[in-house]
Amino acid sequence: MKMRFIPRRWIAIFLHVALWSLFIFYPYIIRHSFGNPNAESARLTHFEIHNFINNVTWIILFYVNAFVLMPLYFNKKKYRQYTLVIFVALVVLSFVNWLTFRLLLPQSQFKLIGLLMFYLIPTCFILLWSIAYRILVDRFREDKSKAEKQAENLTTELAFLRSQVSPHFMFNVMNNMVALARKKSELLEPSLIKLSSLLRYMLYETDEEKVSLQKEIEYLQSYIALQKQRFAENVLINVSLDSIDGNLQIHPMLLIPFVENAFKHGSGMFTPEINVDLKTNDGRLFLEVSNWYAENGEVKDKSSGIGLVNVTRRLNLLYGANHKLDISRNANRFTVKLEIVLV
Repeated sequence: MKMRFIPRRWIAIFLHVALWSLFIFYPYIIRHSFGNPNAESARLTHFEIHNFINNVTWIILFYVNAFVLMPLYFNKKKYRQYTLVIFVALVVLSFVNWLTFRLLLPQSQFKLIGLLMFYLIPTCFILLWSIAYRILVDRFREDKSKAEKQAENLTTELAFLRSQVSPHFMFNVMNNMVALARKKSELLEPSLIKLSSLLRYMLYETDEEKVSLQKEIEYLQSYIALQKQRFAENVLINVSLDSIDGNLQIHPMLLIPFVENAFKHGSGMFTPEINVDLKTNDGRLFLEVSNWYAENGEVKDKSSGIGLVNVTRRLNLLYGANHKLDISRNANRFTVKLEIVLV
């Protein structure tokens, strides 16, 4: 059986009713002589009715100002109209106070000082509370709206960045397939099988917010295997996957851009060498990828560098201070060191 939670709107209504009820009936709660059947009691009853009417006018002023006048005038910076309407409202409420006093307490003398002290000053406080309440409500809604927009923008941006990584990777893999087809290599069939598994991962697994690290590593291994088939003995590829905790969770498609970049820019050297070292320890992932590169080598295509830029952006959005990324170039050696806290 599913539990049905009370909507926040009804909780807010209940709190308003409870607070105003306490405001109205508090004097009666603390009065020990309330309800004594004597002549004075009848006179007090009329006074209590008058006081109850005052409370009702305060409640009306509070909500009319908060939900009608302020959105209509104050929030639109129509301060003169707002001040005029409030002044008219105070005059009308003062007249209502005088009228109910004369009708219910005809034997009592109405005094302006009493109107000021016991009605107008509390009315001004109620009005200030109403203004503060409306400002807080508007601020809360504005902050909530900003948070929702930021979350929506983050989701959209991450989806866009991820979509940029996938076509770039597919472009390189399809080039590999074309090269094998031209050579009529027997490795084409197993390569297509590996490509099929890669596509399955990209289409069905990466829609999840996070995937198991084991699946991400298998994806990485398949890509490296395809590259080994392409370059054969022409590129020295050293891969070390030690002490991997495959149960850890990671956002998908974060590791491949670093390896892809190494093959893209490090395979055209006279003595090409690519090193990939991946391990985990105490809930942290450590990845180091290095390759030789030509200092004055020409850019291979217009998308050069897009993968690293995108993955850097994704890491900042997804992990923030929970990751460290160091990219260095030293003596024609390009090295990427990445550390991510996965727990």
